[in-house]
Amino acid sequence: MSASKTITKLFHLLLAVVLLGPSAALAEYELNMTRGVTDISEGVYDMHMLVFWIVTVAGILVFSVMIYSLINHRKSKGVTAAQFHESSTVEVIWTTIPLIILIAIAVPATSLLLKMEDPATDADVSIKVTAWQWKWQYEYLDNGVSFMSNLAKDSKEASMKDAGKDLTAVDNYLLNVDKPIYVPVNKKVRLLITSNDVIHAWWVPAFAVKRDAIPGYVNVSWFQAKKEGVYRGQCAELCGKDHGFMPIVVHVVSQAKYDNWVAEQKNAAGGPVDGKALYETNCAACHGVAGKSAVPAMFPHMAGSAIANGPAAAHIDMVTNGSKKNPAMQAFGAQFNDAELAAIINYERTAFGNTGGATVKPADVKAARK
Repeated sequence: MSASKTITKLFHLLLAVVLLGPSAALAEYELNMTRGVTDISEGVYDMHMLVFWIVTVAGILVFSVMIYSLINHRKSKGVTAAQFHESSTVEVIWTTIPLIILIAIAVPATSLLLKMEDPATDADVSIKVTAWQWKWQYEYLDNGVSFMSNLAKDSKEASMKDAGKDLTAVDNYLLNVDKPIYVPVNKKVRLLITSNDVIHAWWVPAFAVKRDAIPGYVNVSWFQAKKEGVYRGQCAELCGKDHGFMPIVVHVVSQAKYDNWVAEQKNAAGGPVDGKALYETNCAACHGVAGKSAVPAMFPHMAGSAIANGPAAAHIDMVTNGSKKNPAMQAFGAQFNDAELAAIINYERTAFGNTGGATVKPADVKAARK
């Protein structure tokens, strides 16, 4: 059998495997980018496809010539290699064609990059995004809504050592949060992204937004979602041991639903604060849900704690301003308001058998802030 016939049969066999293989198995794979729901994400997809088809056509042409030459101009057929040198025609061709290809890629790519870097001063909604180890803080600059967004409780519990839970039964495991952000559909949303500790990155693939969150700097990005829905992302910068536990969830809703959500957030801000829920979301990872730490040398037990059972002033200072002796105990003063901090501290002083008492008031926290 000739070499050309062998290659043809192998190609047909490979094609049959790909096209006639189990459809259920092939359905598990996505071999391309998604278009997303913004003009920018669609532009990124179109650029990807433009470059993909250019390199595909170029690859087919180049390898076709190579394969044809190997088969039909091999030495065993008695073919003698042609000898030529310094062909001006060849040099002009191999210079002109790549130049045209580069221009065809560079023009739309530059236009897309300029759109990405738009400062979005005409935005309908402006949100300050602050990264923390390991959560996100969102501040809506237009209406005063502010909150922390943490990994959802069921994902956090399932991720703990020896949890023994079926991860497939957890709703959007490691990609769900306790408090998602809401934005109106077809409105321009401006993001002012920074960090309070180390470098993070705010990334939502469906919006084609990926911006580093750097301490001391504010990076600007924007998106305008054209379709309602729930869109998920993650921190895309290795930021510490819980890097994989700070997801992003964005609800794109109608203007009416967005206005209702804003009103609900404002009403909730003046209501009672659940100290237990705040503790379990923000403190339990270190001190334990039941007040027993898995690593007491670094994160002391909350049950029977000298801080929780001692003077309230020392407890307030520890939670609000952090610990100079133990850097692992971060300052929570910038993350929560006075009422929220008071609720956390009072819960710690009354739960786990502690006897410190619920004596802390928001005014006490305010006075202790540094």
